[in-house]
Amino acid sequence: MTATEDDSIPNEEITDPGSRQEDLTEQKSDTQIGNGDTLFHENNEQADTAAIDEEAIELKTEQQEETANKEDSVQVKTRNVTSLQLFRFAGPFEVLLLIFAFILAITQGVSLPLVLFFFGKVTDAFIDQGKNYGSATNLTVPMMTTPNTPTTSPTDTITEYSIYYAILGVIIMIIAYLQNMLWNTAAERQIHKIRLQFFRAILRQEIAWFDTHKAGELTSRSSDDIDKIRAGFGDKLGLILQYLGTCCGGIALGFSKSWKLTLVILCVAFLIMLPSIAIGARLIRKMTTSALDAYAKAGAVAEEVLSSVRTVTAFGGEHKEVERYTENLYGAKKESIKKDTLQAILIGVFYFNFYGTYALAFWYGSTLYLSGELSPGDIIVTFLGILFGAFSLGQATPYITDFITARGAASTIWEIIDQIPDIDNSSELGLKPETLTGDISFTNVHFCYPSRPEVKVLNGLTLEVKQGQTVALVGSSGCGKSTTVQLAQRFYDPLSGSVKLDGNDLRDINVRWLRENIGVVSQEPVLFATTIAENIRYGRVDATDEEIKAAAKEANAHDFISALPDGYETLVGDRGAQLSGGQKQRVAIARALVRNPKILLLDEATSALDTESEATVQAALDKVQAGRTTIVIAHRLSTIQNADVICSFKDGNIFEKGSHEVLMQDKNGLYFGLVQLQSRKEEKTKEEAEVKEEEYEDEDEEENEEKDLDVEEEFVPMAGSVEAQKAEKEPLSSSRHRNISGSSDKQTPELNRVVSTVSDTPETQEDEEDVLKNFSFTRVMKMNSPELLYMIIGVICSAFNGGVQPAFSIIFSRILGTFALPLEEVQAQVVLYCLLLFGIGVIALISNTLGGASLGKSGGELTMRVRRIAFKAMLRQDIAYFDDHKNSSGALTTRLSTEASLISGVTGSQFGFIVQAFSNIGVAIIIAFIFGWQLTLLVLAFLPLIAFSGLMQMKQQRSFAAQQQSSKESIGKIVTETIVNIRTVANLTVEPTFYNQYLEFLNKPYKNSLKDAHLSGITYAVSQSVIFFCYAASFRLGGWLVENDKMEFQNIFLVFSAIVFGGFGLGRAMASAPDYSKAKTAAAHVFQLVDREPPIDSYSDKGVQLEHFSPEISFDKVRYRYPTRPDVPVLRGLTVSVKPGETLALVGSSGCGKSTSVSLIERFYNPMSGQVSLDNHEIKILNLGWFRSQIGLVSQEPILFDRTVADNIAYGDNSRKVSMEEVIDAAKKANIHDFIASLPEGYETRVGDKGTQLSGGQKQRVAIARALVRNPKILLLDEATSALDSESERVVQEALDEAKKGRTCITIAHRLSTIHDAEKIAVIRHGKVAEFGKHEELMQLKGQYYRLYTAQDLQN
Repeated sequence: MTATEDDSIPNEEITDPGSRQEDLTEQKSDTQIGNGDTLFHENNEQADTAAIDEEAIELKTEQQEETANKEDSVQVKTRNVTSLQLFRFAGPFEVLLLIFAFILAITQGVSLPLVLFFFGKVTDAFIDQGKNYGSATNLTVPMMTTPNTPTTSPTDTITEYSIYYAILGVIIMIIAYLQNMLWNTAAERQIHKIRLQFFRAILRQEIAWFDTHKAGELTSRSSDDIDKIRAGFGDKLGLILQYLGTCCGGIALGFSKSWKLTLVILCVAFLIMLPSIAIGARLIRKMTTSALDAYAKAGAVAEEVLSSVRTVTAFGGEHKEVERYTENLYGAKKESIKKDTLQAILIGVFYFNFYGTYALAFWYGSTLYLSGELSPGDIIVTFLGILFGAFSLGQATPYITDFITARGAASTIWEIIDQIPDIDNSSELGLKPETLTGDISFTNVHFCYPSRPEVKVLNGLTLEVKQGQTVALVGSSGCGKSTTVQLAQRFYDPLSGSVKLDGNDLRDINVRWLRENIGVVSQEPVLFATTIAENIRYGRVDATDEEIKAAAKEANAHDFISALPDGYETLVGDRGAQLSGGQKQRVAIARALVRNPKILLLDEATSALDTESEATVQAALDKVQAGRTTIVIAHRLSTIQNADVICSFKDGNIFEKGSHEVLMQDKNGLYFGLVQLQSRKEEKTKEEAEVKEEEYEDEDEEENEEKDLDVEEEFVPMAGSVEAQKAEKEPLSSSRHRNISGSSDKQTPELNRVVSTVSDTPETQEDEEDVLKNFSFTRVMKMNSPELLYMIIGVICSAFNGGVQPAFSIIFSRILGTFALPLEEVQAQVVLYCLLLFGIGVIALISNTLGGASLGKSGGELTMRVRRIAFKAMLRQDIAYFDDHKNSSGALTTRLSTEASLISGVTGSQFGFIVQAFSNIGVAIIIAFIFGWQLTLLVLAFLPLIAFSGLMQMKQQRSFAAQQQSSKESIGKIVTETIVNIRTVANLTVEPTFYNQYLEFLNKPYKNSLKDAHLSGITYAVSQSVIFFCYAASFRLGGWLVENDKMEFQNIFLVFSAIVFGGFGLGRAMASAPDYSKAKTAAAHVFQLVDREPPIDSYSDKGVQLEHFSPEISFDKVRYRYPTRPDVPVLRGLTVSVKPGETLALVGSSGCGKSTSVSLIERFYNPMSGQVSLDNHEIKILNLGWFRSQIGLVSQEPILFDRTVADNIAYGDNSRKVSMEEVIDAAKKANIHDFIASLPEGYETRVGDKGTQLSGGQKQRVAIARALVRNPKILLLDEATSALDSESERVVQEALDEAKKGRTCITIAHRLSTIHDAEKIAVIRHGKVAEFGKHEELMQLKGQYYRLYTAQDLQN
């Protein structure tokens, strides 16, 4: 089987469950990708049956109510994951690798007791040699019992066993390489499966599940939690088994020499050790899970803020969001510090118990020696056997903690993977009719959202839509229209009643088949961060280029797409940020049309279009509706007058229905009232053919001027030079496999997602080296300076810990001399050394506990501080920074969750291990020089080789960490994008597509990881085997030195034991080196971010704050291009102004530059040339925070935060605490108060992630209230009433008209009837003013405005 055998998984395999019942989780082979269809179908049959059963529905309602009472975060019932369950995704090949790795790890561990066996032989030989040369003349006969034949001299014996040491070193080198490589290979293969299964499980869940699970938390778990699982069962698990093998082998050796002495040691040791380890492990796992949950919540906040950064910036909420993020970190910090403190106590107790037990053992051993039951040689071997075993157990403790942490992280991951949804989009079960008529019926449907079970949305809805009919749903916001459309897609199941298609209950129909036959265009279109062509192809993955172009033409999108430099291959940015609202809507319509659906669901499909475009798009929609069952949601009643049936919704039910003519006859009817409200405000939209000829001639001249301007002026302050932008584009152009305007020889092209990722060229390595130049250990220490006292205490205690072990070696060597004394003196000396050992135990207890707790405190504080500083630095950046594909919200959230936690390795407990290790080595070398400089020099000759192997390991780990970080950010982007836009993913049925994209993104780092497993094995093998060659040479030289009377034999053991313990310290230093290397790289990345000074600095205190000013805004010859599309001019010399108290309305086609003008006023960007001024002061010289505080913004697609309604409204003014009275007053002005008051929790109702718990109109009104609460001098309205129904719009428009008084107002409008009272109207055409004046003046000109306005005509 090759390493890449699992890389290719067919699309249809997403139907596999990716989860198992708890009683099957231990059967690892059952959880491989591609198995378990039978169990999967059984579970879905049960789910479907339960969905139909009435009693089960009632039970489901009760469960929803219980869920709603819980905190709105990831609520999964965590369970204990056993050690075997951690390997549930190991297939037969991985199991085989694990078995071999297990055997090799134990073998390597047992090899150390074998060294002790050799050591016993060498000890006897040294004692014999010491007696022969007069160095041990007082040794008793029992010490002379050796198996050596009389003809073999002690020197020959020492030489023989030195050769054995060298041979053993070669064997260990091979074993160490194999076991390390196998562990890492098996771990990477399993982690690859876990990532795929986790992502698949998320894609599989129903929409109701996402209502209570935040995208940021799931993204954080997909990276941080899975990384912790990887850390727990890779090569670190091999080290645990290796150390446990050493422990067991050492104890077995002790029993073979003296069972009495061994029992005494073990009984006393384990009576204290086992309970403390068992209790500690349980507590550590619990604390780890709590810390991970807290970090997941913080990650959710970060993702929400970073994905809504324009709203945060506009309302000056940076500092508030930093504090909100920090608040969520406190719990994680507290649990992390608790965990580190507990771990330090456990280690302290271990060493106290260790040295105390040895004090007792030495005393008892001397008693056995004096009674003649045991020889000194056997005592030494027994001691060393238990010593090696105990030290190995101590060294395994940090890795055991990692393993326990992995189990804690796995508990949540496994729970999500095992979550079986009621509505399973991956199931193959259900009806798939060969023919589809398209009759949809709702019968007595009752529904409430699972996240708000106390609010009834649909109340007995009964509706029938016949094949080919167009049924329009109208009514006020929140009446249940959008919910009806969601039930038709089976995003939710009704609590009671039924929804049927062609007489079949939707619960009996295959979910994927159902959605594939439905085309959806939603009110707020979602585009993905890829090309325009690929976004349209998401509608049907096998669509040809010609079909894509045809759909774009139908949606009136082809012309604007073709005008872009890259045409259909233009990247649209994160959530389509590089396109205007109307352009996004047209691409979304093309995406729906390309699939040629049987059923069409249009939720305000043309709401974002300008008059120029809407008529053509509406005509296209009217054409495609022919022969299709269509449900239309419309606030603009003029767009649905030709509908076959119009249904007026009220209180979750149909109040009246009929055709337009029938409903208009009822003068007291709801529909008639709505039309009357709109008759004075709205008109039916028609398309007026685009007028291009003379404008385009002027545009050619503008282009030439722009090119000349590019040479003279720099565009650098935005986001780097134009050349840099072009360089960024080169990988994109080279990666295109087809040109949309080229030949059409492709048959059915696979969906080829073009997403910019970090370059794979060798320059990446050089960039990483450049990043590392930002690292400064002094700077990290300065960041940790508030905990300086803790660090000093931790370093001192760590140094003491390092010195304790070499001190023990002195006592150990002197014990050998004790047995050479006369019998009557032995007892007194033993008591003295026992007291010294007990004292060392007390020092170890205090220093480990105090040092570990202190460094845990400093590391925990630093982690929180770094996360806070990094998040704060991110929010400091200008909007152009976030437009860069490398800085998407998913990538930035991933950096926060991984890099900040790694930095604690510089000053936290890992740093303590390094200090302890070097203290250990330093003291050991000093002692060795004092008692045997010749032997010590020989040992030091091996240190360069040992250091070289460590450097190799560090460099390899650093390179691997850089590759992994790059991959994590790319993977984080696709995970975040998928989860945040899960509704769009679901209605497009592209879950398999995103799964395959995710698989493709994973493949490269996965294959690199498998290669790195071999490199890691080589470096580990060298570091493990060098010490054996060092021992071989040391014993051979030691024998010669004793033979020539240059050293006493006990000093040979002193130097030897010092080297042994120094080797332990060196091993720990090498083990910590990779973590330190990762910490160094992470710190460098953070410093690079913190040091970046954006050209538009939100945190800057510089700039003028005008005490008295006139709110006059003016544009003077403003030219602008977006940094991500420097070849596309947006504003081309815009000159326009608005006086204080006046309203300036900007009208024009989508993409003409209206929203860009608003962005420049908000100073999201700086113009290339020209200037934007406030009261004749260029806004660049004004204090940014002060300037933005004078502006109130209501955007076309309002962003709300996952807070309460009151918090969202109060967000309008973050410079102070907004009172509840002000919040309510603003809500009343925005006509949202009555709705809020009707909610069970009123203003304390949470609105959900990005306001998903509110309808579009409700969100818009909350956004208007948010703008009004800050009482701004300047009001920016970007289609502020576009999402409102007629009933609400009149009141809101009156409120806005009232709010405009005394304020300068700039409004963007496609619906010209809303701005005909404006003092000034500017018609923007291709980035400049085409016409300017009042409504009456422009109508008299009979130019473009006249044509746009007269195209709007109410059809009664």
